[in-house]
Amino acid sequence: MKAVAYRRSLPITDAESLLDVTLPEPRPGGRDLLVRVEAVSVNPVDTKIRQRVDPQGADKVLGWDAAGTVVAVGGEVTLFKPGDQVYYAGAIDRPGSNAELQVVDERIAGRKPGTLDMLQAAALPLTTITAWELLFDRFAIARGNAAHTGAVLIVGAAGGVGSMAVQLARRLTNLTVIGTASRPETQEWVRELGAHHVVDHRGDLKAQVLAVVPQGVDYVLSLTHTEQHYPVLVELLKPQGKFGLIDDPDGVLDIGLLKRRSLSLHWEFMFTRPLFQTEDMKAQHQLLNEVADLVDAGVLRTTLREHVGSIDAANLRRAHERLESGSAIGKLVLGGWGS
Repeated sequence: MKAVAYRRSLPITDAESLLDVTLPEPRPGGRDLLVRVEAVSVNPVDTKIRQRVDPQGADKVLGWDAAGTVVAVGGEVTLFKPGDQVYYAGAIDRPGSNAELQVVDERIAGRKPGTLDMLQAAALPLTTITAWELLFDRFAIARGNAAHTGAVLIVGAAGGVGSMAVQLARRLTNLTVIGTASRPETQEWVRELGAHHVVDHRGDLKAQVLAVVPQGVDYVLSLTHTEQHYPVLVELLKPQGKFGLIDDPDGVLDIGLLKRRSLSLHWEFMFTRPLFQTEDMKAQHQLLNEVADLVDAGVLRTTLREHVGSIDAANLRRAHERLESGSAIGKLVLGGWGS
């Protein structure tokens, strides 16, 4: 089968940083689905692993977002059958989605939203799971009109996770949603997604947020450059507030800053459930199905911003380079395998 892999950790500008390769077809076992991959999107985890994990000459396939069609199932599968269309983020300890065929555990796959094509659906899984788990699992925010009111600050709201967090918080809770974005085009994107207020994290973040919510916020989602904003974000949290992050901050965060206000810290990693085969692993299947229902009902929308082209090494190198530049808005998606 066709696939895109890397063999050495190289700068993305190097022509050999990602390669077109041919690999044996995988076979599903147990609770696995064998999926014909029709579209993928790229995430910061792709670039980080390419940069930090050297496969020492072996073919390592990246990719943790896909939409496609089930072509075969393992003997213990009960949730899907061949012919079903699915979307998923996969598992970090298994070969990725940048291949024509991929095996994925049925408990972390969901039915593809019927109103979206494969490209639109491939933009959603990883970022949706991350934002959902932060808001509703880690922070335990109640959903619905009668739910707790307050405010949430989403730092990096125009990125992939931020784009979903804004929608989920605005559409499914009563929270006042404040997103940060620094460019006119990113600020407009965040407003389109439903943020009540948009502030510029390159300016005086504390003053801008307190101008909107003088008492501070109940929740902070720090999605990028946490080390740059951490002290200010802690100051912006109300007593007993909750601080969530997903990135890998440079240096050490001073957790002592959290004590006086009895703040809690939540470090979200959406691969935890499949990596440790947790008892609640099926929760990702359930939340992806619920999100598919919400998309089909017009409550949530895809975060696809650009179709980069077919799935091949040259186009994936372009997508990685865009991510590494920090200029991407929403999600970059690739679809089809060419001739």
